[in-house]
Amino acid sequence: MYVSRRNYGVCLLSLALALSLVGAGWAQTATPTAPGPANPYLQAVAHLEQAEQQLTAGNLSSALSLVKKSNELFTRFQKDSAAKLAERELSSQESQQLAINQKLATEAQTKADELLKTAAAKKKEAAELRAKGQTDAGDAAERESRDQYLQVQNLSIKSAIYALRNQQIIFRFLAP
Repeated sequence: MYVSRRNYGVCLLSLALALSLVGAGWAQTATPTAPGPANPYLQAVAHLEQAEQQLTAGNLSSALSLVKKSNELFTRFQKDSAAKLAERELSSQESQQLAINQKLATEAQTKADELLKTAAAKKKEAAELRAKGQTDAGDAAERESRDQYLQVQNLSIKSAIYALRNQQIIFRFLAP
C-alpha cells in the first residue's frame, strides 16, 4: 500500500486532533448548575413564580415549560403526602383564596375556550377567502386567527397558574 507524505501528514494531524478532543472530553467534569432550592416545595413555587414572570414578558413557551415542571412537582406531592393532606385543615383565609383562584382559573379557561372557537372560525374563513382568490383578506383573517390562538395559549397558561396557586396553598405545610 502506497501512502504519500502528504496523506501521512494529514492522517497524523487528524489522529492528533481526535486524541486531543477525546482527552479534553475526559478531563471535563459536569459543570454544576445554579443551586436551586433544596426543598421540592420551594422549587415548585419558584417554577410557578418564574412561569408568571415569563408569561408577563410574553415568553409563552418558557412559561408553559415552567408550569409543567411545577405541576409535576405538585402532582408528586399529592401522591407522597396523601396521608398528611387528609389530616390538614385549611384556614378560612386559605379557603377563600382557593375559591378566588378557582374562579379566576375557570374564567380564564372559559375565555380561552370561547376564543379557541373564534380562532378556528377565522382560520376557516381565511382558507375560504384564499380559495375565492381574496388573498389579502385571507392573510388578514389568518393573522387575526394566529393572534387569537396566542391569546388562547396565554389564557390557558394563566388558568393553569391559578390552579397551581391553589396547589401552593394546599401544600404550604411542606415549606420549611
